[in-house]
Amino acid sequence: MKIDVIRPRDLGPSERVAWRAMRRAHPHLASPWLAPEFTIEVGEVHDGARVAVISEGNEVIGFLPFESTGFRTARPIAAWITLAQGLVHAPGAEVDRRDLLKGCGLDVFEFEYLVADQPWFASGATKQAMVLDLTGGYDAYRAFLKETSPKSFKTLRYKERKLERDLGPITYEYDVRDSRQFALLMKWKSDQFQRIGRTDRTAVPWVAELIDRLHLLRGDDFHAPLSMLYADGRPVAGHFGLISENVMAGWFPAYDPELGGYSPGLVHHLHLAEAAARRGLRHIDTGTAGDYKQTICNGTFPLSEGVARRPSPAAGLHWLRHTPVRRARRLVLDSPRLYGIADRVLKTRARLRNGRGEKGGDR
Repeated sequence: MKIDVIRPRDLGPSERVAWRAMRRAHPHLASPWLAPEFTIEVGEVHDGARVAVISEGNEVIGFLPFESTGFRTARPIAAWITLAQGLVHAPGAEVDRRDLLKGCGLDVFEFEYLVADQPWFASGATKQAMVLDLTGGYDAYRAFLKETSPKSFKTLRYKERKLERDLGPITYEYDVRDSRQFALLMKWKSDQFQRIGRTDRTAVPWVAELIDRLHLLRGDDFHAPLSMLYADGRPVAGHFGLISENVMAGWFPAYDPELGGYSPGLVHHLHLAEAAARRGLRHIDTGTAGDYKQTICNGTFPLSEGVARRPSPAAGLHWLRHTPVRRARRLVLDSPRLYGIADRVLKTRARLRNGRGEKGGDR
């Protein structure tokens, strides 16, 4: 097995074709986060982005996109903002974990959203990604909602009618090209991060630049539409996500907080599901957390988190520094009570911080 570590921009045309073919051969690799186009765009804004090109003889059998996190340690490329990670590989590929890490110049590889069928990485805790399964079409999806969540479905339809009565006719657009609408959605999302006490990922320079670059892509194999819901022409909710191999990766859903009582975000998702199904999308990946997803999602697929190591002093030091923290974090995430307490603390801190900011204090 031969491994060459290169910058994403140095992937040649034949390698990109091979990468796409591998994804088409494996449904579990269909996520846009694992597309070569995404990796290449990250490489344009993130200096630490790399790709391991794995070969047997003259044949490329796999690609591992990653980014350095320290001395001989790494994680999947753009791991902070992606919800599907892993090695893209040819059917029947056999990869030795220790040889892979050694060939990449690594002793440690951390992952949090590893997709299924990655036997070369020893997985740890498992989780479920929640999806809107559209393989049966929108009518089947709508029937599922009406059967399993009849009260929630009726409430959503009532709120949509009320929004229309109060503000005006409801309209929906699947692929909005207006840069002002895009900026509005990003502002809504940024404000939401601040309200709930989470890190504003849209404010990180390289992430902001990546978002702008992806929004401009219009390729057949990979694109990133902005969809918006309007009431009498007023934007009320939207979503910016990535599409590849007939799969959408949900990324930035947001809504006008002044209209939160109408649940415009959930109403938007119903319109998005209908439009996506009409265009042949198989599913919309919404990620792993959020109470609202229990209402709208009708499918799951497995993910795992953990660390792959090969024996070395660097790996031992990494274990000492990170394993206790990771176990504590997992304890909180696995306990609804502890997670609820942590969530309330973050939201309270955000309210206090924002309150000081409104009075002239630091934000």
